[in-house]
Amino acid sequence: MEIATELTEENILRLLNTRAGIEILTELVAIDPFSLSPSGRVDYLSALEKQSGWLQALMQSAIVAVAGNEPSKAESMWSGVDDSEREEIAAALRLSSGTAQSRIDIARTLVNYLPNTCAALANGEISAAHASVIVRESAVVIGKGLSAAAIEEIELKAISHAEFHTPVQVANKVRGTIARLSPEIFEAASEHARDCRKVTMYSEPDGMATIVALLPAADAQTVMLAIDALARHESEINGGDVSISPLDDERTLDMKRADALTSLAATFLANNVDSYKPHRRPVTVNLTIDLPTLLGLSENPGILAGYGAIPATVARELAADGKWKRFITDPVSGELLNLGRETYEPPQALIDFLTARDRTCRFPGCRQPARVGDIDHAKSWDTGGETSISNLGVLCRRHHRMKTHGGWELKSRGDGSCTWTSPTGKIYQVPARPINDAA
Repeated sequence: MEIATELTEENILRLLNTRAGIEILTELVAIDPFSLSPSGRVDYLSALEKQSGWLQALMQSAIVAVAGNEPSKAESMWSGVDDSEREEIAAALRLSSGTAQSRIDIARTLVNYLPNTCAALANGEISAAHASVIVRESAVVIGKGLSAAAIEEIELKAISHAEFHTPVQVANKVRGTIARLSPEIFEAASEHARDCRKVTMYSEPDGMATIVALLPAADAQTVMLAIDALARHESEINGGDVSISPLDDERTLDMKRADALTSLAATFLANNVDSYKPHRRPVTVNLTIDLPTLLGLSENPGILAGYGAIPATVARELAADGKWKRFITDPVSGELLNLGRETYEPPQALIDFLTARDRTCRFPGCRQPARVGDIDHAKSWDTGGETSISNLGVLCRRHHRMKTHGGWELKSRGDGSCTWTSPTGKIYQVPARPINDAA
């Protein structure tokens, strides 16, 4: 048995040191990693990672085949660059539009401008994560016309560095190489980066979420100093010493910084409640909770709009300070059937119904919230479409324009489900969204 294991592990070392390809992957699939020694399992994992790079190289070519070598041009004032190609890939791979566009940009840069990186990825010499950071760090200077010789030097240094370093360390290496080879382009790239500033929210487990702000360094310092000052000011008021929490406040300084950020945003909304009203409603935190849970008779999770399920105790706490609205749902499917209209004129009630039913844009994978979307006629009013629950739905502005001017077709149903047909004829189904499910 030991001899057989030794032979297997010698075979894995051979596979690990062989150029990646379908034959090697086939041999690896036939091996049970649990039969290996601890050292052999590590080699097996490394060998699979090498194959992953080869598969990712194939994926880059496939993406470029769909999206084209160069960005498509806007066909009209209503369309944008890569509109159709991006959404086709997003729908097919079940990605968000932003992620799909990022995949397209990376693939084009790899295939068209970084042959050494692409080859290293295909040979399993670098991982997909290493290839991605090489692309991201060099994309701007490639666009600025950096010479082919300089780009090759950047590639080779980065690939060599990747053998013993993490993707973040490789990114720093590329940045330093660019700054040395072309300080003018490096400075111009920094100016370009300022135009990419943004704030994004990502859902996390256990009722939490991450907010990421990509800012110029000085602006980021300003934001952090304000949050830190507010947190420390509260600590001084409550206990004097910021390193010691008073008995009635066991929050750490990190917790207080997080609470300070929330406090700043909540104060702004409270003081500007009438200044911005999408769909004629003020900006609010929207929560769905069933009546038994609200009364403490059940412990079903609440649904926080834009996030998903949160614990019943947290939902009740939020609901205690909120304004309530009645939803009537199908007891079996959970689909929204009706919305209380006692306090609103019918046009507003219909808007409220659609916003509550759809919750996000109805394009596959899009999570733009309904509160900032457009109310769209699936069958246009001009061609006889009715202003009805079955023909209306919420689309974000980009997907609304794509449907109207970009060759995408939409068929809508009263429960909120719909069917999209892309310009290439691919069909994508979007199911109805039960009111107690995350959108």
